[in-house]
Amino acid sequence: MENLLQRITFNKDILGGKPVIRGLRISVEMILELLAKGATRQEILEDYPDLEPDDLQAALLYAHHSVAGETIVDRLAA
Repeated sequence: MENLLQRITFNKDILGGKPVIRGLRISVEMILELLAKGATRQEILEDYPDLEPDDLQAALLYAHHSVAGETIVDRLAA
């Protein structure tokens, strides 16, 4: 499953270096936004024919890795 992350690439010349799928101009952020707004995987794949099912899984895995090590700080306790 970790090899899915190889689908996520970074290039300062593509979308300002944001994480994108396989060098395409399709950002991880956009995929996550579409999913959060209720788009189905099938709808996303139909709307973006360059995407593959593993690309969507890679975006989710990347998001998980991005937040997995975060520390929660209770600002009210400070």
